[in-house]
Amino acid sequence: MLNPISQLTTGSTISDEALMEAITAHRPEALTEFYSRHGGRLKSVIGNVVHEEGEADDVLQDILLQIWNEADHYSPKAGKLLGWVVTLARRRAIDRLRRKQAYCRAKERYQEHINDQPSAMDGHSCGDPISRADLRSFLHRRLNVLPDHQREALELAFFAGMSHREIAAVTRAPLGTVKTRLELGLQKLTQSLKPLRHKI
Repeated sequence: MLNPISQLTTGSTISDEALMEAITAHRPEALTEFYSRHGGRLKSVIGNVVHEEGEADDVLQDILLQIWNEADHYSPKAGKLLGWVVTLARRRAIDRLRRKQAYCRAKERYQEHINDQPSAMDGHSCGDPISRADLRSFLHRRLNVLPDHQREALELAFFAGMSHREIAAVTRAPLGTVKTRLELGLQKLTQSLKPLRHKI
């Protein structure tokens, strides 16, 4: 009887359990076969939670990486492989959605703060250099406590008005990494501003 790795080499059809053994042995062709076999189903599960195609692709890549690194965590005794990976995909998709929602809420909160600046600055327009300088100083003091990469991403987004893709190009970081830095940075910034929430 052929072992899982030999079956992959000869192109024979193997069971999901044998496929996971080959992935555990870090055989790239095993992960390729896994994606061919289950990628469509996982993409559908993720897409039902995360409705943007780019975000769904990011989550799918994260899942494949997790399977590559944690294949040895799977046990056939716990149930079928598809059930295990679908559960992983759904959880990760929900986590991504929650982070995105938190990011959007924080972004809206800061936009409202910017829009409220005229009344807070004795009638200065939002484009007034004085009000912009005060807002910049206000945010910089709180940004300075963040890790460098997160602070850089937020500064480019808030002060330079760059999109995620533009930030990725400028910092030479993958788009998914930029999104994660922005999400984490905004979460920390939101926490640091909680004592001032009634003023914002």
